[in-house]
Amino acid sequence: MLKSITKYFSSIRVELKKVTWLSKDELISSTFIVGIFSIIMSIFLFLVDFSLSEFMSVIIGG
Repeated sequence: MLKSITKYFSSIRVELKKVTWLSKDELISSTFIVGIFSIIMSIFLFLVDFSLSEFMSVIIGG
């Protein structure tokens, strides 16, 4: 049991050495892009929700 756990963690270490990690500049720019995309999507979803709510209010007459 202990041998299999040791082998598992050793294989994790080997795989992590194969990973190509982002540089600091790449990480910052990727984070910025995700943030901008999140803001755009939230504005879009707000507009769709508001439009559909108003549309339903008009249809129902409330």
